[in-house]
Amino acid sequence: MKKRSLSVCLLMLSLLFSAWLQAAVELKENVPETYIVKKGDTLWGISGMYLQKPWLWPQLWDANPQIDNPHLIYPGDELYLVWVDGEPRLRMRRGRDVKLEPNMRVSDLDLAIPIIPLDEIGPWLKWSRIVAEGELNNAPYIVSGSQRHLLSAPGDRVYGRGDFPEGERAFGIYRPGEAYHDPLSNELLGYQAQDIGNARLLSSSADQVAELEITRITEEVRITDRLLPLRERIIDATFHPRAPDVEIKDGYMIAVPGGVTQIGTNDIVVLNKGGRDGLEAGQVLAVYQVGELVFDTIARENVLLPDVQAGLAMVFEVFEKASYAIILKSDKPLKVGDKIKNP
Repeated sequence: MKKRSLSVCLLMLSLLFSAWLQAAVELKENVPETYIVKKGDTLWGISGMYLQKPWLWPQLWDANPQIDNPHLIYPGDELYLVWVDGEPRLRMRRGRDVKLEPNMRVSDLDLAIPIIPLDEIGPWLKWSRIVAEGELNNAPYIVSGSQRHLLSAPGDRVYGRGDFPEGERAFGIYRPGEAYHDPLSNELLGYQAQDIGNARLLSSSADQVAELEITRITEEVRITDRLLPLRERIIDATFHPRAPDVEIKDGYMIAVPGGVTQIGTNDIVVLNKGGRDGLEAGQVLAVYQVGELVFDTIARENVLLPDVQAGLAMVFEVFEKASYAIILKSDKPLKVGDKIKNP
């Protein structure tokens, strides 16, 4: 009896899983049977042309055994739709010459179609940070400039004071920016570290005074600007959009760096959720406009309308308590205070 019950349970789970897969790769209506990749395309955009839920793109793409990396596609390649065991799959015919040599594959990676373009988020990945309370206040700072004037050009010298970490030579120059608070609990989530530029450590003395050379600026360097060691990181050329592994509760867009009021596609936003909440870079979230409070003239009472989905955002930089995300799609004008939920 136990074996029979187990078999029935396994069969039901299998049917449910198959049904989930079928729903997960639901195609849009009138999708093209074939598509020639064009310059400027992205895998995200192509997936959105075929799928109701483009963040499920890995289930649509079908690996070609004759191609080393099916996620590297190029302008001129032909994509064609097939069905495998009742499931839609996209396959590819190479539409360009690729040089082959023994034990070597040479391809123009600069021409490869990315999953998500880095044009908008590249600078944020390199320089922008959200820091914990006290992190900037305890960091070394600019105490003087060469000949006692402020500096605004690469190649100029500055003097810093404070505890410079042993072995660190490259520093970011930052200025305290906006404080980020959770809209529900008012918990301090961190501070925006405003990117001012970079500096290279030239020499230091026993009394914690160091000489540095400015190597990059975004605006004039000021006395009291802070110095943080540059983070050692490799910027991935692509992000792989996917749904979060955990349920995101009470999520909100809490700020827009730069003070923009109307948020649209490709804008950068700050979220009140971070690594401690299970967020990871590449995860996609739905953006919802908060339902309006209206007055029911018949019932003579206030009624809260339901939240309305108005866009999609992808997390690309995660800190402990907050994250940066880019708006991938906006059906309506978005604003600070809109909710973020699992897609």
